[in-house]
Amino acid sequence: MTHPIQREHLVVIGNGMAGCRAVEEILARDPAQYRVTIFGAEPRVNYNRIMLSPLLAGEKSFDDIVINDQAWYDDNAIDLVAGDAVVSIDRAAKTVTARSGRVTLYDKLLIATGSDPFIIPVPGKDLPGVVTFRDMDDVDAMLKAADGGGDAVVIGGGLLGLEAAHGLSLRGMKVTVIHLMPTLMERQLDEAAGWLLKSALEGRGQTILTGADTAEIFGEGKVEGIRLKDGREIPASLVVMAVGIRPSTGLGREAGLAAGRGLHVDDHMVTSDPDILAVGECVEHQGQVYGLVAPLWEMCRALADGLTQRHTGYTGSVTSTKLKVSGIDVFSAGDFSGGEGAEDIVLRDASRGIYKRVIVKDDRIVGAVLYGDTADGNWYFDLLKKQEDIADLRDSLIFGQAFAQGGGALDPNSAVAALSADAEICGCNGVTKGKVVSTIEAGACTLDAVRATCKASASCGSCTGLVETLLAITLGDDYAGERETKTMCKCTSFSHEDVRALILEKQLKAIPQVMQELHWTTPDGCSSCRPALNYYLLCAWPGEHEEDPQSRFVNERMHANIQKDGTYSVVPRMWGGVTNPRELRAIADVVEKYEAPLVKVTGGQRLDIFGIKKEDLPAVWADLNAAGMVSGHAYGKALRTVKTCVGSDWCRFGTQDSTGLGIQAERMTWGSWMPHKFKIAVSGCPRNCAEATIKDFGVICVDSGYELHIGGNGGIKLRGTDLLCKVETEQEALDYCAAFIQLYREEARYLDRTAPWIERVGLDYVKARIVDDATGREALRQRFLFSQSFSQIDPWAERAAGAEKELHQHIAEIRPFAVMETA
Repeated sequence: MTHPIQREHLVVIGNGMAGCRAVEEILARDPAQYRVTIFGAEPRVNYNRIMLSPLLAGEKSFDDIVINDQAWYDDNAIDLVAGDAVVSIDRAAKTVTARSGRVTLYDKLLIATGSDPFIIPVPGKDLPGVVTFRDMDDVDAMLKAADGGGDAVVIGGGLLGLEAAHGLSLRGMKVTVIHLMPTLMERQLDEAAGWLLKSALEGRGQTILTGADTAEIFGEGKVEGIRLKDGREIPASLVVMAVGIRPSTGLGREAGLAAGRGLHVDDHMVTSDPDILAVGECVEHQGQVYGLVAPLWEMCRALADGLTQRHTGYTGSVTSTKLKVSGIDVFSAGDFSGGEGAEDIVLRDASRGIYKRVIVKDDRIVGAVLYGDTADGNWYFDLLKKQEDIADLRDSLIFGQAFAQGGGALDPNSAVAALSADAEICGCNGVTKGKVVSTIEAGACTLDAVRATCKASASCGSCTGLVETLLAITLGDDYAGERETKTMCKCTSFSHEDVRALILEKQLKAIPQVMQELHWTTPDGCSSCRPALNYYLLCAWPGEHEEDPQSRFVNERMHANIQKDGTYSVVPRMWGGVTNPRELRAIADVVEKYEAPLVKVTGGQRLDIFGIKKEDLPAVWADLNAAGMVSGHAYGKALRTVKTCVGSDWCRFGTQDSTGLGIQAERMTWGSWMPHKFKIAVSGCPRNCAEATIKDFGVICVDSGYELHIGGNGGIKLRGTDLLCKVETEQEALDYCAAFIQLYREEARYLDRTAPWIERVGLDYVKARIVDDATGREALRQRFLFSQSFSQIDPWAERAAGAEKELHQHIAEIRPFAVMETA
């Protein structure tokens, strides 16, 4: 009789990113060597802490940031003990004891306790309302505090502090950031980049106080504000401590393990006890403690090699930081402090918000800081790590890889192809180019497959473009259309395009019907797919699909834009930016009657009324309707504005009646729901006063007719339009506009602006459908006009009768899928 081989028992203390990644690496090498028990302090599966910021901001749900769901633990026979933290280690008995009293024997023990947030020792630090920002419990506490708005103070101007401030701002709080140092994110950014970041955040409504030292947090029974050492007082109902972290070494120290700043480990992550290992932010290796994820992944690989009798060890990490801070791209690597013999190569483009600084010493890159445009960060980091001689590239180095290596002629694919195999692609997960390529060659032929296999692009997503480029390079023609097959969300294996096609093919006309017929894995869907399905059905079946208000963003449900203080702004439509005394009197009456604190002229040539209370919205709508004004849809995935100049009627340079054409275009297109917001502009001459070349559809009037432009975007990622064609008459301009909008409505993915949609499908494709195919263009135009016959009903008037009842329902409870608009 043979007996099964008894597997060694590996006990892991810590269910976070490092602990679970270490287990993944071990399983990948030898899935049969260990039976695994994981203790987690939180009552949850393993999730991505990097993504807590978008979770706080409302851009992600918890399901979106889960790394390993319960099925992963079950499939690998891992015993997860969640919500029961280990409180002691008995090295002699080789046991761990949990808070519940549970005692577990181990053969090998892995400590992956991460780090603890640093709490500044000031009076009031223990008051209710003072929180940190490290885990889901912290996010839940902040969301609860943010309900209803109020004032928040974030102490700490590092990455976590700024992300907390960004999320709380989006949740409607008035936020002040307190930072002790004179430069934000001083560990990642130099003074110039820090100043640009500070200016950008202040422009978004945050108050940033640098060189500010907290004296105390005050309040009676709960936090009410903070007092600085210079005497200033800042009111706050919430204070977020985000001043730094410390390695969590308490368990190891109490067990007698050698420790300095972190638990001492060798090149295979073994502590001073040969049967106890440690990995992640809690360890110290050769005098270094790391707080970034890429070194942690390198440690996990070395640990797994050691436990499975392999020889590759950890030798330390050269780190880079590539981040998106409140939507702003920043990158830093190496030493950017300068020093004797170092030279700075700097590029500044203030109008585009771009700053690049490369520090060179002895013809080697020793540091780099990028702000606003980080596309070349991986290339600079690769040169830095390898200490490549850049003497021949020096004059063009600052302009990036394409220019430096190809004289400006190198395309993006060639730039990525030129990266070495060990160049880092995904900083969040420490994945190199070679690993991505080998994953693709092994059969991972889609973006989702690459994410699932090697984790590249599975976290913050900033490297998605690089991964897609590697897919295109590696697969060649076989990759054509990959972008078209991206799954809609985690609830389904179908792409956006598949879902839209099946809605028409199967004549599916309601969200539950779609989910039933297409076998949705989540019964009620999620915050990503429900709004998309609602739009796709609306577009496919105008006049037949019954609107599902629960699947709208909260702004679209309230027909107004929620503001940071919890009030709303209301924007009535002004056709082509033209108004009259009757409309102006109506707006003035609303402002006075409802005590609106601000009326602002918008960039779209309208008046925005701020500070309207929720309970006053139905009455405001009624008053504006009574004056003949309809919704400006400033809150919606819809036509927003048609901006015009005065044109030939008044301007001596005007070539055509741009104002009249703009009004016709707006009356034709208003009320049309779209994949995203849509803006039109008509300029009366090539001087382009209406800024038509940064709009989704723009018209430039010339002596001989009208130039039609498409795909512009004036937001964070500025994109000029592409010239679609030139036409001779106003009616042709309107016809082409209607056809283009309908093509966009029918084929773009939900939340795609026209700019990324055109970049994906190509300008030639759009021209073929709109310019070259007259029959197809007319069919698109007719479908758009048919849809408009059901869409051009003012939502304020439509909702007037039952608006008050519905409004109070909105106020009473925020339904699961009524997420705040963040785009």
